[in-house]
Amino acid sequence: MPTRQTSSSGKPKSPRIQVVLPEELCARLAALAESESRTVSNMAKVLIQQGVERLERQRPPEPAAAPYPLGPTVAADRFRRELEQQEQAGTRRLRGAPRRLRLRQPPSSP
Repeated sequence: MPTRQTSSSGKPKSPRIQVVLPEELCARLAALAESESRTVSNMAKVLIQQGVERLERQRPPEPAAAPYPLGPTVAADRFRRELEQQEQAGTRRLRGAPRRLRLRQPPSSP
């Protein structure tokens, strides 16, 4: 997840990401940016937007039921709370030896 920073006025800045590019790709990006009168940063943003949109169009739609309907963080928090409640309740011990079950054979067919 991109890091979220705040400006000097206290307002949150847009999310930022840091990417390491090979020199050749960086030079190509700079040339594209210059040809469109954009900054390199803005050109990278535009290309990322276009790439994400293209990939989303190519993918089949997501199934209706998400694995975490409330989000993975909420699901993880709920799971953690349940484990902590179990821990606070203490361990329940079995009393005595386990009972044996007697399995009967099914009646044979005539």
